[in-house]
Amino acid sequence: MSPTALLGADEVAQHNTRESCWVVIEGCVYDVTEFLDRHPGGAGIILRYAGKDATQEYNPIHPPGTIEKELPQHKHLGRIDPSTIQVTTASSTNTPDKVDVIPIESCINLNDIEIAAKRVLPRRAWAYFSSAAEDLHSLRYNLDDWSRVLFRPRILKDVKRVNMQRTILGFESNLPFFIAPAAMARLGHSDGELCLVRGSARYNIPYCSSNASSVSHEELSQCLRQEQQERQGGCLFFQLYARRTKEDTIEQLRRAKTLGFKALVITVDTPVVGIREDDDRNRMREAAENNEPYVPMWGPPPTEQSEDYVFRGAHSSSLNWDDLQWIKEEWANTGPISIKGILTAEDAKIACDMGLESIYLSNHGGRQLESSPSALRTLLEIRQVYPEVLSKCEVLLDGGVRRSRDILKALCLGARAVGLGRPFLYGLSAYGTEGVYKVIQMLSEELETSMRLLGVTSLDQLSSRFVNTRDLDMSISLDLADFNLARAKL
Repeated sequence: MSPTALLGADEVAQHNTRESCWVVIEGCVYDVTEFLDRHPGGAGIILRYAGKDATQEYNPIHPPGTIEKELPQHKHLGRIDPSTIQVTTASSTNTPDKVDVIPIESCINLNDIEIAAKRVLPRRAWAYFSSAAEDLHSLRYNLDDWSRVLFRPRILKDVKRVNMQRTILGFESNLPFFIAPAAMARLGHSDGELCLVRGSARYNIPYCSSNASSVSHEELSQCLRQEQQERQGGCLFFQLYARRTKEDTIEQLRRAKTLGFKALVITVDTPVVGIREDDDRNRMREAAENNEPYVPMWGPPPTEQSEDYVFRGAHSSSLNWDDLQWIKEEWANTGPISIKGILTAEDAKIACDMGLESIYLSNHGGRQLESSPSALRTLLEIRQVYPEVLSKCEVLLDGGVRRSRDILKALCLGARAVGLGRPFLYGLSAYGTEGVYKVIQMLSEELETSMRLLGVTSLDQLSSRFVNTRDLDMSISLDLADFNLARAKL
């Protein structure tokens, strides 16, 4: 079929099954049948729009040109005949209720920013940003564990001048925190991840852009260059989700190098996507409100499953330690590499022994394996079992950070820097770029005050002597005498 062919809506509507699935985006008709199980967001959301126009669902979360790049030319079937289209009403869950926006001046901490975002976000966007795995235990660990570490402040110190600068993966940052990878920012604001780039540039902190950014990486790179013409700040790190084929993964790496990304963050905790029930509940409610059949996120399994099919497998489900070698070789001397998703001392040691410059402790915002420990607990485990890792590798972490005191505690325990994801999504959702600025400003002011109250003027002065971790230490039940390292090859 010619890409210039004119197709009637009735013909398109006949292709509404897993066996033959067509969708319409911006007036163009695509055959996505063979793409269903390769879609990072699952087959279900595509099948919901099988035989229909998916433009309103597609546009907020995909950079322009995404589907054109993913599908071969012969899957571009033609254009929809506009005279055959029946106008339908968009789902109410795509549009936020009319509410009074909380004035940004009224927000004095990150919890206020979250409340403001919840008031303005559509249900679907809130469900995606805030959801976590199953019963939310890991999410709660992330938030609650920080309060179980106490400070040991020193008094009568000259703290008139405070220096908060920190080198993060080779970048001289003004602050010891960075914008962690978090996807689909355009669900919250039309500028999406561009707001995060602007915050990175203005305050000179790193932004690790999501592999699933709703703004193209080309646009992010261009935006940073434009911002740097005025203020010469900020930098971009590239988050990598390994694709199902080595060739596709290498293509991502080469594109990131060409665009000038300064460091590589390899996310390794997603062989499959975690069970995020709030997301599923919202889809059920949405289907009921629109009198549509409910299609699970990952859709019904294909009638004939290939050997490559993995249920809930959005990315590579076979990525292993050996693969890191060719990824390192492909990235070459472009910049440091950090491996994100480490939650045990054993894996931290293996990564360090492989010569990786950095490890990134994270349970993916509590969104992957339920009952996984917080990054803070993993940091304490490393300190107990393999403390040498902290001097050989740059340790990054994220998860549940809502106050600058949390950042200080992590730095006292050996972390190099701390990432925040959701707070920045909430900031841009409520207030756009100004919301991102506000998040950084609040954290910076808190950090400066907390450092003075702790009795330090430089981050280099921080050490474990400034914290009491006894409460959490008791929860790390490892028999150190019998603790053996499992080698990567095993």
